[in-house]
Amino acid sequence: MSDTPLINLQELQLAARNHALPLEALRWDVTPIGLHYLLTHFDIPEVDASSWRLEIGGLVEAPLSLSLDDLRARSAVEAVVTMECAGNGRVHLEPHVVSQPWLLEAVGTARWRGVSVAELLDEAGVRDGATDVLLTGLDRGVEGDEEQAYERSLPVETLMEGHALLAYEMNGVALPPQHGFPLRLVVPGWYGMTSVKWLARLTLRDEPFDGYQMSHSYRVRQEEHEAGDPITRIAPRSLLVPPGIPEFLTRSRVVEPGPCELVGRAWSGAAEIVEVDVSVDGGATWAGAELGPAALGRWAWRSWFFEWDAQPGEYELCCRARDAAGNEQPLRPSWNLGGYVNNAVQRVAVTVSA
Repeated sequence: MSDTPLINLQELQLAARNHALPLEALRWDVTPIGLHYLLTHFDIPEVDASSWRLEIGGLVEAPLSLSLDDLRARSAVEAVVTMECAGNGRVHLEPHVVSQPWLLEAVGTARWRGVSVAELLDEAGVRDGATDVLLTGLDRGVEGDEEQAYERSLPVETLMEGHALLAYEMNGVALPPQHGFPLRLVVPGWYGMTSVKWLARLTLRDEPFDGYQMSHSYRVRQEEHEAGDPITRIAPRSLLVPPGIPEFLTRSRVVEPGPCELVGRAWSGAAEIVEVDVSVDGGATWAGAELGPAALGRWAWRSWFFEWDAQPGEYELCCRARDAAGNEQPLRPSWNLGGYVNNAVQRVAVTVSA
């Protein structure tokens, strides 16, 4: 056995700052705030809401400077959105990728309330030639030997589709500090790194932003020198609530024999979920699960149910989602340098007692 630990000290520091969704919390339609996954790149900034302002400038006809009260006074929009980290599943890749060691639980679903990004851009007046919006957060740090604010850009057309919002509330309360108080972007269907927290500025540009978080991070590539492909919409995924009871250290499951209802959630950023299959033999055979209603809206996960007649023995449970665009979870992951977009099927070891 190798003497090299799977998780090094730097990764442990990241894991202590960030947290994942306990899989049993998939039972909630909307994730309680304290259980929603959380990734903070740098430090949580201290923001004085009374002096904070959102600036919208660059290639616009009428730059805007808005206080939190200004935003709250406007017509509000709400959306229930499932958000997932692009690195979810990273720890299952081989060879090991050194970064935030996500298993499969870097996900959560929240009810966000705020203002429409498209309406604000319309009010500011996007000038001809503006193609991209630079989104600047108040959190700062060093990554890749470069001091930087956390910044990403999005095409103007993506924000003008009307789904994105600037959120000041989460699950009916003021945005918590760790989730971006006083304001954050929420882009439904896109991986979480897109939804910039502690938002300070929107700057309209005539070219894409080439800062670190766009040109280096969040790109799928095999080698350091490659440009790679940018990560955008969430790939389909289904997660199962592990049945029975856990063994403390290994988290392996023990289930009593007899009828056992398996339940879970499935989501995709590209298209609606249309099918979930379940396997109790490690993916050798599959059977269709029953989908719950899409009551939370297009951008939220969907529940599913499967009746299993659990007989004594050892099992490996799997679930696999498929969306309306034909995207389906693979049985095995594909490696990439950053450990991104690993949506291979979940595997849960279960012992059914005699």
